[in-house]
Amino acid sequence: MSQKNEKVLIVIPTYNERKNIAALIPEIRKFLPQAHILVVDDNSPDKTANTVKTIMHHDKRVALISRSAKLGLGTAYVEGFKYALAHKYDYIFEMDADFSHDPKYLPEFMQEIKTHDLVIGSRYVNGISVVNWPMRRLMLSKFATFYVRLITGLPLTDCTSGFKCYRSKVLKAIDLNEIHSDGYAFQVEMHYKAWKRKFKLKEIPVIFIDRHAGSSKMSRNIAAEAVTLVWKLRLGIVK
Repeated sequence: MSQKNEKVLIVIPTYNERKNIAALIPEIRKFLPQAHILVVDDNSPDKTANTVKTIMHHDKRVALISRSAKLGLGTAYVEGFKYALAHKYDYIFEMDADFSHDPKYLPEFMQEIKTHDLVIGSRYVNGISVVNWPMRRLMLSKFATFYVRLITGLPLTDCTSGFKCYRSKVLKAIDLNEIHSDGYAFQVEMHYKAWKRKFKLKEIPVIFIDRHAGSSKMSRNIAAEAVTLVWKLRLGIVK
């Protein structure tokens, strides 16, 4: 397929990201102007959805899925992926709304996805590339990747990264109806299932900057889910 016919979708889940999303979409346009953007909003109390609707009036490449409640990161991405497949997008990004994922890397993702099936933005492929994280969170993230690699054999330096680009065939090969994990666990599960299906994975170095505004969605339950998931993957309980 020639480049001019390739369809790109960036899926961005939101919960109370009104100010961030208003600033992020113009930044994405600077680096990947041809991309379509899908915001999946979990009924944000700050009316993030209304901000997106305003943007949609003058940018027809922006779409919105408004959900009835805070249903979780994993289900938001799954809903976005199903939308992408239904609308026949070729390349599908995951990206946070809080500027921790810098849009300047989007062209590099597009370059690498031409020769790979899943391109992952890694905070650790070139040492440690994290800004403004407390040491406790950095150590937790590093340990999580060590733990996942030890138990599953997943050959990544950043197993929990949420900044990535898929070829559509990867999402078609994974049964999205069988994805039930959230947060870190969701990222691990998607990476693992792509790897086990022999897709070609590539990590590129990115600098991760802690969110500009708002609060982290990280919780103990999300961390605990990730701990148990790797054993379910290893033992074949999760296919």
